[in-house]
Amino acid sequence: MARQLKPSVDREEDEDFGEYDIILPPDEPVWGVDHILPRSVPSGIIRPLYAALNRPGPLDSSHDERARSGDGRIDIRSEVVSKLRRAGALAKEVLRDAEGLVKPGVTTNAIDKHIHEFIISKKAYPSPLHYSDFPRSCCTSVNNIVVHGIPDDRSLKDGDIVNIDVTVYLDGFHGDTSRTFLVGNVDIEGRKLVTATEIALQAGIKACKPGAHFKFIGAAIQAVADLHGYSVSTQFSGHGIGSVFHRSPWILHHRNDEPGTMLPGHCFTIEPCLVQGSDPRAWIFPDGWTASTTNGARSAQAEHTILITEDGVEVLTQ
Repeated sequence: MARQLKPSVDREEDEDFGEYDIILPPDEPVWGVDHILPRSVPSGIIRPLYAALNRPGPLDSSHDERARSGDGRIDIRSEVVSKLRRAGALAKEVLRDAEGLVKPGVTTNAIDKHIHEFIISKKAYPSPLHYSDFPRSCCTSVNNIVVHGIPDDRSLKDGDIVNIDVTVYLDGFHGDTSRTFLVGNVDIEGRKLVTATEIALQAGIKACKPGAHFKFIGAAIQAVADLHGYSVSTQFSGHGIGSVFHRSPWILHHRNDEPGTMLPGHCFTIEPCLVQGSDPRAWIFPDGWTASTTNGARSAQAEHTILITEDGVEVLTQ
């Protein structure tokens, strides 16, 4: 559910977040997601272990929770790299295809249906589906939703911004990417936020190379946010990815002093969420997933999967 208003919270007098819908949970909230019927996946498509419990279809038994151990590095001289590239390329293709649906009047549920069908047509599995019981095949986060918005029957409205977060599981490996799209005529404050978020993502990527500290990523992103007058969500991080959806290394997007150095073979996501104003805190809807800013400010996110190579960085979803 949403309501049209200019958010009314405690702010500095010169702070103007613009005009947009604030997304709220239903007036009579439903707890959890058991009421949402997940889409089916053809039985011949290989799915990750977390999606296989009590669901028909072959599972990939070559990659299990033991893959979470160690530092997450892969052998960059092995065939694994080509598999990661294919997964990343498919994720990029899916997101690019979905962009054409982003227009006023289209529901996020319709976008999810399209993405689901596109992914399975490629003999791949939509990674979010059944991950910790998530009921949809992608995440759609509108306006004040920071991350993990569950696609529903609300129609996108002129002036919305919407992040579409796509992850695919292809040939045993995940590829993960997202962008925040403009819906129709978005006000200048919304457009500035989305542009700054893309700049922040690229700054984070430029901070990556063999031997660089992981904390350089957060410092670069925070510098962009500071320059443009936004805050950075500290509640959600990037993550190692490959045969496992989420694992170490965990990538903090704000200024930090966490230890760790990037080495050839590290594969991870960078996915900063920039938030209007100085308060990036989020709270979780009763569905257990949807994360909204506490004050109704808008948030935008952008994401790529990257691989540290022997002499630099390869962006697998760009």
